[in-house]
Amino acid sequence: MCGRNSLFPPASDLEARFDATMHFETYRPRYNIAPGDRQPVVTGETPDRIVGHEWGLRPHWMDANQGGFINARSETVAEKPSFADAWVSRPCLVLSSGFYEWQERPRGPKQPYRIYRPDDPAFAFAGIWELAPNGEQPDTVTILTTEANELVEPIHERMPVILPRDAEDRWLSGDPAQREALCRPYQGEDLDAYTISRAVNQPSNDDPSIIEPTDDPQTGLDAFS
Repeated sequence: MCGRNSLFPPASDLEARFDATMHFETYRPRYNIAPGDRQPVVTGETPDRIVGHEWGLRPHWMDANQGGFINARSETVAEKPSFADAWVSRPCLVLSSGFYEWQERPRGPKQPYRIYRPDDPAFAFAGIWELAPNGEQPDTVTILTTEANELVEPIHERMPVILPRDAEDRWLSGDPAQREALCRPYQGEDLDAYTISRAVNQPSNDDPSIIEPTDDPQTGLDAFS
């Protein structure tokens, strides 16, 4: 799954990276985006804009005070009533500077990792979004997940669908069959991971210290490969 995200480049850098104008009025650098927060997204409906959708997709029949679905399994998204309409007609890019995942340890609490692309300070997850039913609440979004790749598998069995840069436009403009072909473990070699402090466990901790590496001797995953 993917339960925490980050995005911290300046707005001008995001506009240049995604060839879109910032329309998320309250955008600021975020190091610990949690479910229920606003996620910067680019939708297929307005690919020239970066907007803010609430993380946790709520189908039209779900109450506004419910948290919604933060992830959707790419293998079954087309057949689930909660996602079927959004899958067909409302793809989006969920922008990221890296996500966090927690690894089970033989003893003690889970160890958080930051997973990111060192050469790409902003990249995109595959997402789908839903219209707010009354127009008063924010539109909502979920991140698609797939099986973990070789890097992530020692940390967690699932990972977000990370889109290669040259596939971002295809995700937004393609048909469901084309998007389905993109829902696979990330194949690029430009993904890395390292251990971080458990301060990330608290969503209120949202500053650059979150992404500082720890002194854990298992950093780098060599011990788990």
